[in-house]
Amino acid sequence: MTLKVYLSGEIHTDWREQIMTGAASLDVSFDSPVTDHAASDDCGVAILGAEDKKYWHDHKGAMVNAIRTRKGLAEADVVVVRFGDQYKQWNAAFDAGYAAALGKSLIILHGPDHAHALKEVDAAALAVAQEPAQVVEILRYVLTGSLPK
Repeated sequence: MTLKVYLSGEIHTDWREQIMTGAASLDVSFDSPVTDHAASDDCGVAILGAEDKKYWHDHKGAMVNAIRTRKGLAEADVVVVRFGDQYKQWNAAFDAGYAAALGKSLIILHGPDHAHALKEVDAAALAVAQEPAQVVEILRYVLTGSLPK
């Protein structure tokens, strides 16, 4: 069995790399949004033309990014959504809700400080992890039926 895993959410830490490295021996393929912050912010105007107002600049970028995000979420078997400590990840909340609406297996990843604020998001998930290593162990269990050693 091969799993397609979409890694969504905050882009300011190495959590994606931790999961991909930890799952290197598993039959898993990974996808994610563009994690180059500047490229993600500027893709709309770089492709479709400049905007005078920041709102329309951001709007164009969000719309172009949504094409990639929707495709990645739709094709995924498992969606992991990370909520970090430093910034509010409104896009991550959207991705979690969209993945849940698509019936995707959803894993939410955040620290204990966000448990109350994300209780409704957590309720839509099949698992809530606090560390990337826990996500790896969930993927390992799903693919092999093996518990952590």
